Amino acid sequence: MENINNMAQNSLKALSRDNLTEAGRRKLTKDIICGIATLSCLAVGLIYTYLLGNPYPIVPQLLYFIGFLIEGVPVIVTGVKGVFSKNLTNAMEILVGIAIIACVFNEELILALLIPLILNVAHILEERSIMGGRDVIDGLKKMQQSTAVLLVDGEEQVVDAKTLKVGQQIVIKPGSGIPVDGAVVSGDTHIDQKSLTGEPQPAHATVGDDVYAGTVNLDGRIVVEVKKEYVDTSFSKILQLLEKSENISAPESRIMDRFLKYYIPFVLGVAAAVALITRDVAQAIAVLVVSCPCGQMLVSSAPMIAALSAATKRGVLIKNSKFIEELTEIDTVVFDKTGTVTKGELALTDAICFDDTAPEALLAAAASVAVASTHPVSRAAIEYIEAKGIAFDKELDVREVSGGGVEGTKHDGAVIRFGRREWIEACGCTVPADFAADAVGSISFVSCDDKLLGCLCFGDTVRDDAQKSVEALRELGAERTVLLTGDREEPAKLIGERVGIDEVYARLLPEDKMDRLRALGGEEHSVLAVGDGINDALALREADVGIAMGAMGSDLAIESADIALMNNNLMNIPFVVELAKKTRRTIYQNLALSVLISVLMIALSAFGVISALAGSIFHNFGAFAVLLNSSRLLKSESKY
Repeated sequence: MENINNMAQNSLKALSRDNLTEAGRRKLTKDIICGIATLSCLAVGLIYTYLLGNPYPIVPQLLYFIGFLIEGVPVIVTGVKGVFSKNLTNAMEILVGIAIIACVFNEELILALLIPLILNVAHILEERSIMGGRDVIDGLKKMQQSTAVLLVDGEEQVVDAKTLKVGQQIVIKPGSGIPVDGAVVSGDTHIDQKSLTGEPQPAHATVGDDVYAGTVNLDGRIVVEVKKEYVDTSFSKILQLLEKSENISAPESRIMDRFLKYYIPFVLGVAAAVALITRDVAQAIAVLVVSCPCGQMLVSSAPMIAALSAATKRGVLIKNSKFIEELTEIDTVVFDKTGTVTKGELALTDAICFDDTAPEALLAAAASVAVASTHPVSRAAIEYIEAKGIAFDKELDVREVSGGGVEGTKHDGAVIRFGRREWIEACGCTVPADFAADAVGSISFVSCDDKLLGCLCFGDTVRDDAQKSVEALRELGAERTVLLTGDREEPAKLIGERVGIDEVYARLLPEDKMDRLRALGGEEHSVLAVGDGINDALALREADVGIAMGAMGSDLAIESADIALMNNNLMNIPFVVELAKKTRRTIYQNLALSVLISVLMIALSAFGVISALAGSIFHNFGAFAVLLNSSRLLKSESKY
């Protein structure tokens, strides 16, 4: 027995590749031990019969019966439980259990032993060959660093990452994984975030930048202040989602339940008819064995695992079966503006000169005072002007006026002002009423003493792939696109026109967005909402399907949406819609394929072409055909 256990442990190590849960590992160990023990009973019985002359016939029969008890009885017990359960997930055990019992009463103990043994081996192979789909997920689960280098009074100590507390500082060396979410307080490096965002390019991280558990420090030593404890990190929440998503039950599984309610009585009827007509119980047993619905049981689960793996590679987290049930029926797509269609960052969009002021002079004047300010408008102006290479005076004596703007005094006593219209006018500068009347966005005026130089216009920048994403969604069946925003109507309409969105609704509070979604949906339309998951949480939950953009680091985004995009790639939206359509199509293909193979096998066994022993092998053709067809989801190229 010790040798059998050792063999099982070695086989387990080879099969598991460290990707099994503890419960799965115990089950696999038990299956292998039972299989080896049953094979041993069969081998000893055959050796006794054919090599030793079988002096006592009861001995091999007893060995075969022990093998039947080890491998066959558990199948029968599971089948009996399946008869009394509401769902039919144990339909295979019901049919095989009846076949095994028939073998015993027909005194075919070798067959009663071999049928469950071969089924057991086939199921182990099926479980380990679900296209490597779970490997992607299991690999991600292992990426969170279990240890950390804690900085205590300047000394480095290696500790368990689970013991880290908020506010402590840890050292992340080049090549090391980041164990918890935190902020960089010292150093400069590049972070590989592909495991979370799907983006191949490393992200630059310096002092003040956030870093996340599950990512890898590439090339610089950094010191990170802990912002979240081990169990509260975004990565931990993502892993919890993946654990749940592995058990997603596709809505098409209801079709399978209805199918099996008719399938099992049909198979039993065919087996009974074969037994009555042919007077051959072995032929009836063959019908029961080949009819095992292994392929049907994988019809929806195999494509879901493949789709989940394909999505995870792109940094897309799928939380529930709405992925298939609703996403394929979407006809209305609703976008939030700030942080979704746009980057949520101010940028200088236009410079309007007054009278004979040159554009370079206007920009240089604004930059000479903006350079000393940390206001977002000032930062956006400086970023644009420096990018253009325009020289400006950096020696002004600058002061910031709360609620007004910034002003600076030149060496000759002239005062440059950059700020709100009301403040500029209050300082003695006259701004014509019709000046910059058509300007769009946030406007800041520039003056020198009491002379108006012009104004700078600032607005949110549209994401590069926003228009392309909207066009792709139309190709996939979206009849209407809508933009919801709390911003003013003019800039909102400008963004909508630039992206190609059909309808724009502005000046909306979060609860207004939710009400608008209800009005857009109703019974006639299926609505997909896309937002950043923070101020859009209500809208994302109200929609038929909610997608949260840039969810890495945002617990609310991960919790509020049905699908979470870990990056800000808008092309992942048409990608996931396309993936849902492919998954649904694959499920129906699998159903047709498995039923066709089952009917063919039943016909062959009914006419005596396939024996019960051969049927225990051939019935798996349906399962492997379903797995092979589902694996195409992993290999298929997306247009997006």
